[in-house]
Amino acid sequence: MTTMLKSRSPVQQRSSHNSQETSLWSSGFGMKLEAVTPFLGKYRPFVGRCCQTCTPKSWESLFHRSIMDLGFCNVILVKEENTRFRGWLVRRLCYFLWSLEQHIPPCQDASQKIMESSGVQNLLSGRAPGGAGEGQTPDLVEKEVQRILGHIQAPPRPFLLRLFSWVLLRVLNCLFLNIQLHKGQMKMVHKAAQAGSPLVFLSTHKSILDGILLPFVLLSQGLGVLRVAWDSRACSPALRALLRNIGGLFLPPEADLSLDSSKGILARAVVHAVMEQLLVSGQPLLIFLEEPPGAPGPRLSALGQAWLGTVVQAVHVGTVPDAMLVPVAITYDLVPDISCDVHQASSPLGLWRGALAVLQRLRSSWGCLHRVCVRVHLAQPFSLQEYTINARSCWSGRQTLEHLLQPVVLGQCTVVPDTEKEQEWTPTTGPLLAFKEEDQLLVRRLSRHVLHASVASSAVMSTAIMATLLLFKHQKGVVLSQLLGEFSWLTEETLLRGFDVGFSGQLRCLVQHTLSLLRAHVILLRIHRGDLVVVPRPGPGLTHLARLSAELLPAFLSEAVGACAVRGLLAGRVPPEGPWELQGIELLSQSELHRQILLLLHLLPQDLLLLQPCQSSYCYCQEVLDRLIQCGLLVAEETPGSRPACDMGRQRLSAKLLWKPSGDFTDSDSDDFEEAEGRYFRLSQQSRCPDFFLFLCRLLSPLLKAFAQAAAFLRQGQLPDTEAGYTEQLFQFFQATAQEEGIFGAAADAQPCRPPASPVPYICQPGQSGQVGAIHPTIHLQLEP
Repeated sequence: MTTMLKSRSPVQQRSSHNSQETSLWSSGFGMKLEAVTPFLGKYRPFVGRCCQTCTPKSWESLFHRSIMDLGFCNVILVKEENTRFRGWLVRRLCYFLWSLEQHIPPCQDASQKIMESSGVQNLLSGRAPGGAGEGQTPDLVEKEVQRILGHIQAPPRPFLLRLFSWVLLRVLNCLFLNIQLHKGQMKMVHKAAQAGSPLVFLSTHKSILDGILLPFVLLSQGLGVLRVAWDSRACSPALRALLRNIGGLFLPPEADLSLDSSKGILARAVVHAVMEQLLVSGQPLLIFLEEPPGAPGPRLSALGQAWLGTVVQAVHVGTVPDAMLVPVAITYDLVPDISCDVHQASSPLGLWRGALAVLQRLRSSWGCLHRVCVRVHLAQPFSLQEYTINARSCWSGRQTLEHLLQPVVLGQCTVVPDTEKEQEWTPTTGPLLAFKEEDQLLVRRLSRHVLHASVASSAVMSTAIMATLLLFKHQKGVVLSQLLGEFSWLTEETLLRGFDVGFSGQLRCLVQHTLSLLRAHVILLRIHRGDLVVVPRPGPGLTHLARLSAELLPAFLSEAVGACAVRGLLAGRVPPEGPWELQGIELLSQSELHRQILLLLHLLPQDLLLLQPCQSSYCYCQEVLDRLIQCGLLVAEETPGSRPACDMGRQRLSAKLLWKPSGDFTDSDSDDFEEAEGRYFRLSQQSRCPDFFLFLCRLLSPLLKAFAQAAAFLRQGQLPDTEAGYTEQLFQFFQATAQEEGIFGAAADAQPCRPPASPVPYICQPGQSGQVGAIHPTIHLQLEP
């Protein structure tokens, strides 16, 4: 009995501590505040439409407005109704019965068809370079082909797939609160699959769990077994063997060898034969176009481009008449901690180490009610054949960034040319080197186009909005009552820009749930009136908030670029600390704004901008200017006696045409800069404009400040000779500068507290009355999907 009392005492102490935290949290939310009902009326934007310029036929044929009225479904919510059986035993075995009822097509003898393909047969007969007859017998070449084929894929095993789906369903229900998928987006994908062309899903990459989660979601929606292109360098041999048996594909290391290497030629031929057989059989394919977070190098994945290049070449040679490309994005409230440990490790992820990480995550989330939510986004599919035809027709007249900037560097030109730039993102890998230069350019631009579509269709989660507010508006702390209003304001601004949000519910419940998820990165302080003060936790917490806030940047990127351009123009005229009224007096010409925006476009990395290849620089500059006018930051200033800017009837036709074809994206667009010489703007004097203007500038201030620090680093004397040494010294310089400026300051001098461990009392449970447009299974808001 004494032992039992001793064992119970820590539990009682922990429960009393949680009750104290709950009461403290309740005191902050005890104010009588109106719930936000609703955001922007009753409707949320439907995102994910394909590009109307590049794929007009797909834009019209694969979409119907009725799909916008379809709601969301929780993929991991499996009940008795999801099976064909009923009864009390079915309710306890519904996960297992559901996995047995999933449609898995029978495995075909793919290896035999690959060996009979024309490319492999040419190698075996010696008609192609790198095959038999060059010091190798046909038997040795056939064994080498079998070995490479075994490294790339294995026949999927239905029993293992069903067992893995059952286990994964239970694990996902423990890790996540829900996994939401829009039924309208899924209907578009099903409509594209009925056309008979193979589906190729091109996805962003937020976590290593994406390669397991997305095939599970699409299998549950009746699309069959999804073949996933994995990175062989990130997986151990045991894990690769398991992933191959459930549909994984791995690029052989010999494919990265030089063009004159016989092993490289043989490996690339086998890869193309595998891709051709996969597309002919109609199996869906998943390719990650984005590198995972924390991975060194550019954002666009070289491995993903290599796999996409094989698909493009298979359609180009006529192996399949067409392929339907589906941009995919996945967003988390918080990326699971499993992926953080994996990407930081130097060795590949092993089977047992991955299983141990999952078990540790399950143990930490056991009994935890503030679990994260996940949204899977499927953008509108489009035809690869249609995109290829339209994209090749508007390639003339575009130059690389090297050719554009070379006259400036040599002193032959003093003004940065306002023309389109084409910048290489990643070094070309072995499989892409085997393509023609025109095909390489097509793959790079197609990758950028799809990645832009995936990011544009991603929903903004509540943690991204909260992190942005804490990092860029209230880094020194904010009272909770003020935070509630600004959370509502930023959500409305996000929806107004055509971006969806991944949450719904009463305002107080949303903020509490979000702070519960960010409890390790924020500090809650109670003040004398019973309100709470939310302060970002210094140190690594700021870095984590910065990563979360990056998810919101695409929604405000155009306005942020325009605000920084305006601030750059005003910096030489008005002191930055001067009053807003003084800055509003200055006139800004449209040509000056265009050139300043263009300078920022050349400075900012393409990984951040994600400009569509079909959009010219002039069009983007005009779009940025239109956004600033639309949000009310800039107002047109008409000089006395001049013709109003909106008066289009008095324009006289000049010798030069006033219109251009839609495919004419050459540097002739720069002629429009001279046409805007007489248009002037000034900053608006509305009361809300100064705060919003500074907020937009702060979104890009960390990156622009890093460029300024890099310029200061270049002015130092001794610089290393090697690129690795240069990068290391620059990183050390950044760290030293950050510590000198006090970015990682000391914690606030007050008694901190955490959000309660159980947010259930403040969250509406499913099934309660008064719920309209439920999106979040436990948090609801009057929003129509």
